[in-house]
Order: sequence, then C-alpha cells, then structure tokens
Amino acid sequence: MPALSQETVEIDDQPVFLRRAGDEQSPIVYLHGIPTSSFDWLSPLALGGGIAVDLPGYGRSGKRGDLDYSLAGHVRFLDRLLDELDLDRVRLCMHDWGAAIGLAWAGEQPERVQRLVAINAVPLLAGFRWRGPARLVRTPFVGPIAVGAATKRVLRHVSRRASAGRGPMPEPFVASVADNFDLGTARATLQLLRSASPELLAQAGAKLGAITAPALVLWGRHDPYIPARFGAGYAATLGDATLEVVENAGHWPWIDQPELAARIVEHLSD
Repeated sequence: MPALSQETVEIDDQPVFLRRAGDEQSPIVYLHGIPTSSFDWLSPLALGGGIAVDLPGYGRSGKRGDLDYSLAGHVRFLDRLLDELDLDRVRLCMHDWGAAIGLAWAGEQPERVQRLVAINAVPLLAGFRWRGPARLVRTPFVGPIAVGAATKRVLRHVSRRASAGRGPMPEPFVASVADNFDLGTARATLQLLRSASPELLAQAGAKLGAITAPALVLWGRHDPYIPARFGAGYAATLGDATLEVVENAGHWPWIDQPELAARIVEHLSD
C-alpha cells in the first residue's frame, strides 16, 4: 500500500493542495467535484497511488476572488498543474465537475491520456439541465443566499438525497466538506455554476470523440442530479468506453459502495 503524503505547490501565485501516494511516472490524477475536495479519493489513493488535487476554490487550495472559476479557467488550471508536476501522460479519475474539466482538457490533448475513469460526470452533452442545489445556486438573487447557508447541518441534510441510503453521507465525508466551505468556496461555487450554462457545457464536449484512451464510465443509478442516461451518452460518445451502472449508489457511488475503489484502480492499472 503506497504511503500517503500531503504537499502544497504554487501555481500562478496561488497555493494548490495535493495528496500524493506512490511515485509512478504516469500516475493516476484524481479530480473531485463540487463542493468537495481531494478527501474524496483517500480509498483509491491508498490502493493504487496517484495524485489528488484540491481544485481552485475548494479544500485547502487558493480561493482568491480574482481567479477564473469557469470551465475554461479550470481547464487552463489543469494544464498548468500537469506542467508544474512534469506529467506528460496521465491516467485520469474524475467525478462530477472534475470530470467536466478533465474530459474537456482530454478532448484538446487526447494523446496525453493513457486511461480514464469518469464517475457521475457533469455532462458535456446535449440535453442536460442543472438540478437540485446547483439549480438553486444558479437562480438570480437566491443563489448567494443558498451558498451562504451551507452550514455543516445543512450539508448533512442535503447529502441525504445524494446518497442511495436513507441516511446522510458518512460523517467524515460531510465534515470534510463543511470544514472547508468558507466564503472563498461559496464565491467559487457561485461563479462556477453561473458560468456553466448547459449550452456552454455541450459546446465544450465537441471533441469528446477524439478521446480514444480506454474509458470506464461509472454511474450511480440513483443520482438525483445527473440521470444515468448521461452515463450512456458518455459511453456512446467516447472512443473506447465501457459503461457500468452501479445499483444502490447515488452521486458519489464509490462512497456508497466502497468496493468500487478497487474497480477504479483495476481499470486504471491495466
């Protein structure tokens, strides 16, 4: 089992927090969704090593007000991160918004992707509409109030719907979100969601077919935010993809079903 370490690097005058395990030259790079952090990936990191990053605005990375939290801004950040880490080729494991970032980047530079896993990914596909809390945040006037109300108690309550079970997500998971959900994260979330119209997302997916790396599309069937049909859409659009719909799992299927961490690492290690 690779030892886990933590470090902070500087990219464009802002701190970027990383969790790292192992020292492979083509590591797994983990990209989380919103509003979480690299904490999401502790289990697969422990099994297969790699690098998990806190995206700008989240976790322990920089949250300045002048950063670009749009999809294009995050894609540029990922490119800068890989340059900073001197990574020419990578294996990608991505969830939610992190998957939108990683797939948009991979569409532009498919030759740099060795293998990938996309989990309940924000769709870069036609027909998507924001649902639930994300739709609320995008609503004029109401959005700032919604993100400002994201206390630990509220986050725990909201997580009940994201989980396939009757209860909230595990307490360490909820605590990891709440502990880092400050004004900077609220501001980043507001800008990110308001900049990501369904039309813009679909445009960003124009080059998905150029991604020919073997892809595993994992989808929790009971995701209340992104229907499973978008998993099928990704599997049909990517050049070499396998879809696995996970029963009894919601938006974070590998948290609902911990054994999926091994499945993720297995695919990325072939």
